Amino acid sequence: MHNTLVFKKYLFEDFDSFYDLVKEDDVMKYITGKGLSDEQAKRKFESILQLNQDPDLGYFKVIEANTQKLLGDCKLVNYKKDPTVFEIGYLLRQEHWGKGLGTQICESMLARATALNPAKDVIGIIDPDNTASRRLLSKFGFKSFFVGIEDDMATEKLILKRTGAE
Repeated sequence: MHNTLVFKKYLFEDFDSFYDLVKEDDVMKYITGKGLSDEQAKRKFESILQLNQDPDLGYFKVIEANTQKLLGDCKLVNYKKDPTVFEIGYLLRQEHWGKGLGTQICESMLARATALNPAKDVIGIIDPDNTASRRLLSKFGFKSFFVGIEDDMATEKLILKRTGAE
């Protein structure tokens, strides 16, 4: 029942796969509002390759182990507005929504975060309309602490506090 997922960092030669994923409006609906143009995707991919120079953090392709099919991607990075906090993120092709893959991805990224720094809080940033992502993050103990407009986008931030007592 459980798909075995493999997480591999994006490499320079993965741009076509990345673009194939992020050009889809349904995939990007809760991230940028709509699919990325070729130019937007190239800029985003360049920033991903920069982040991926860190040996432990970055953006990862989510690959189904048996078929080697790209299902989506995910990230564990230092939050750009506060590097003392990790940021987690994920996106999946629409045909893989609702199959428990988000749970597997979150488990994997949170395990990575714990291995790197078990005391470092983790933030997830979602579109306030994305109830599936809110439910997923809540299941892992994330609590909403901000809903509003940030960088001209409707934004909800949830945090998983890992320092001190709950």
